[in-house]
Amino acid sequence: MRPYVSELMPGKKYAILGGGGSFGIHTALYLLDHAKPEKVIGIGRNPLRQPAFSLDIDKREGYEYHARHITYELDLLLELLDREKPEIIVNFAAQGEGAVSWKHSWRFFETNSMALVRLSEELMKRDWLERFIQIGTSEMYGSVDRAVTEEEPIKPSSPYAASKVAFDMYLLSVSRFLKFPMNILRPSNAYCSGQLLHRVIPKAILSGLIGEKLPLHGGGKAEKSYIHARDLGRAIHLTAEGAPLGTVYNVGPKEPTSIRRVVELCAEAIGVPFEDLCEVTGDRLGQDSRYWLDSSAIKRDLGWEPEIGWQQGLAEVVDWVRTYIDELRLAPRDYTLRG
Repeated sequence: MRPYVSELMPGKKYAILGGGGSFGIHTALYLLDHAKPEKVIGIGRNPLRQPAFSLDIDKREGYEYHARHITYELDLLLELLDREKPEIIVNFAAQGEGAVSWKHSWRFFETNSMALVRLSEELMKRDWLERFIQIGTSEMYGSVDRAVTEEEPIKPSSPYAASKVAFDMYLLSVSRFLKFPMNILRPSNAYCSGQLLHRVIPKAILSGLIGEKLPLHGGGKAEKSYIHARDLGRAIHLTAEGAPLGTVYNVGPKEPTSIRRVVELCAEAIGVPFEDLCEVTGDRLGQDSRYWLDSSAIKRDLGWEPEIGWQQGLAEVVDWVRTYIDELRLAPRDYTLRG
């Protein structure tokens, strides 16, 4: 097992695309605390959100944020990257939410496939790039009945997952034949403070604290695999430090957890009876019954496995919701598709 060494690559510049989202922010925070970077550059399509969601990351020394749209402002994005010359680029940028991708599906391919291919072709011309780390998704394996390895046949069950698959396949081909320096991480569902409120964990905790009912789709029988975003940040850091180029890694816990059990854990974390927290509603179109990853490869090669358990992770989210409850009470709780 490869030991964790935090100073293998001191002084590197990191750029995080999709850096305005909660996972990009937590990755930046992790890198600032552990990677000893020269700089971490967050790049997103919008200005940073209010402090409840940005976690005041723009006040951290060694961090910069820039608003650039990967689809419609590629020239401006490349100007920024050429000026900064980050050795490591981490890509979270994507149209997310498989449940809403059945309508306007082309928008998911526009961003998750075409825009990223255009960017990659330009990056192949840059000699300053050492590694491009793509954040894929466990959804591309579809519903499974066992923990699946990276060799599992790809069987996406939503346009969102299919759009993510397309770029993964492109990266694998240009890595093999054009030596594009990349890695792909396929994480399970992640959660954290600062996460938008259409996600089940922050939505459940906020609902419970303000006395509202949480819709529990399909009774919560679907099983997902969850990790804390800080554990994902650590996987990204270890990959950046020395994963073999071209390697794909699953990043998830040993066992999945049903959505019902997740909501029960949220109810326990805030001291609210489960029956008072939620009401059962119809299931989502195309809902996969189980996501379950075998992450033994990244443990073997890089020494990664999850460290943050449910009790610690949910306590952090509860503290965050309590701190910003007045702002969060007024924040949107449904996903809005934007270009």
